[in-house]
Amino acid sequence: MIELEESATIAGAWSEAERMFFDRPFLVSPAHAERAYDPEGRSLSYAEVGAAVRELAMIYRSKGYGVGHRVGLLLDNRLDHLLHKLALNTIGACCVPINPDYRARELAYLIDHSGIDLCVLLDGHLPLWARGQADAARRTPHVTLQDVHHDLPAANIAATGVLPTAESPASILYTSGTTGQPKGCVLSHRYELAAGLRYASCGGRTTFRASGERIYNPLPLFHVNASVLSFHAAMLTGSAQVQPDRFQSSRWWSEVRQSAATIVHYLGVIVQMLSAQTRTEAERDHAVRFGMGAGIEPQLHAAAERRFGFPLLELWGMTENVRILVDNIEPRQVGTRAFGRAVPGIEVTIVDADGREVPDGVPGEMCIRHSAETPRKDFFSGYLNDAAATEAAWRGGWFHTGDVVTRDSGGMLHFVERQKNIIRRAGENIAAAEVEAWLQAHPDVQVAAVMAVPDELREEEVLACVVLKSAHAGAAGPADVGASVHSLFEHCRAGLAYHKLPGWLWITPHIPTTGTQKIQKHQIFAPGVDPRGLPGMHDLRAWKRRGK
Repeated sequence: MIELEESATIAGAWSEAERMFFDRPFLVSPAHAERAYDPEGRSLSYAEVGAAVRELAMIYRSKGYGVGHRVGLLLDNRLDHLLHKLALNTIGACCVPINPDYRARELAYLIDHSGIDLCVLLDGHLPLWARGQADAARRTPHVTLQDVHHDLPAANIAATGVLPTAESPASILYTSGTTGQPKGCVLSHRYELAAGLRYASCGGRTTFRASGERIYNPLPLFHVNASVLSFHAAMLTGSAQVQPDRFQSSRWWSEVRQSAATIVHYLGVIVQMLSAQTRTEAERDHAVRFGMGAGIEPQLHAAAERRFGFPLLELWGMTENVRILVDNIEPRQVGTRAFGRAVPGIEVTIVDADGREVPDGVPGEMCIRHSAETPRKDFFSGYLNDAAATEAAWRGGWFHTGDVVTRDSGGMLHFVERQKNIIRRAGENIAAAEVEAWLQAHPDVQVAAVMAVPDELREEEVLACVVLKSAHAGAAGPADVGASVHSLFEHCRAGLAYHKLPGWLWITPHIPTTGTQKIQKHQIFAPGVDPRGLPGMHDLRAWKRRGK
């Protein structure tokens, strides 16, 4: 494994990785006969990646890009995303991965908020880019992936420096915020390398072999898991990242087997969907040593491990700090929502609503830091353009995660629930406030309250409770109600990525509020009641489709 100095940059680490692991495979795309690009798959060695990165870095430099520039990458899960990331980080530019499921409004917000100087995108995303650019205040040049080599626009402003440092921004990743609009988490070179190093050195069941591993990660490259955690762990250990287009249960086992994967990354919903499939020999015909993920249902955990033949190691991490905690030391606490213990460099305290530490066994908010002397070391650099939110998250010298956990007498941490007003659907964090704000923009909506409800497949689903304005509140019959439901859903679809759309919609004459008109979500439904079964509840989950 590559040894890192405190001053290491991604460029320096990559140069050493290429030297040490020259002929090993580094980036792999599984074959997919129905895919328009690379139908037979693609495998690039460290040497081949190095050559491609140097060529791209030279092209970007020749057009004036470097330290101080931000470049949006709308490249889906293609290996090209990672090639461009390495090239841009090498010259000191910062990458801003973009979710291809964004609607125009969401893309316009990212363009304006991140201040990207350029976007590199796929031909298929040109219509989305045009709509987002039309709604944005900032005019931003773009270039398709195919045209980068011969038609890259010159930088509009000069680079601010020559070489990046360990503290230079490497990525800005957008994560849902409790106040509505997503926050841009600024991740430095040091942050990204420290995340990979932590993963690669956890030990126990997660030990990386000197010969290298093959990490199958179907999660999106606009998330920290695939673009930072596994990517840098692979680079530092001479391993390969196997990057499929996205998770598809029908292709999982064939791709895992074909790519000779030794590590797989999962979400709880992935394990549920694989467990729901008919048993086949293929699910045991693999080389997987362990799975890394989060959110598996406790009652499914042990059964899935027995069925598939490898341990599923539950971890904890977040975009603000993905130096993971993981339950990887035997004997593990399978089926208890355990995700590891505090370790040197990731100190943990659990506090109540007043900030007082709670005893073991009592739920409270998990707060973390590097150490008392250097609390923010290896954490994110801050929320872009939002120093107040950054300092609020760091109150009292600890980073407040918003996750409610317990700690047992042995120091093991167990996840309980999310404290923040966040809905966790199939690995995506959804801010209820963002969905509420968009619903409020509908001309017929008086009040909207959005919350999480259980979902047997995706952990949680979005429930929207809506009070219509007086002119529409007294709908005469089912046809009128149906029209309102359809109108509200189509309104959401026009402005929100598909995973944020309401899966359940409840039109009600009243939502309880305080004297100052603050919505009391906890009073909307009686304690212990599953709202999904209430009269008048509309199940819209079948209407939610990616790309629709």
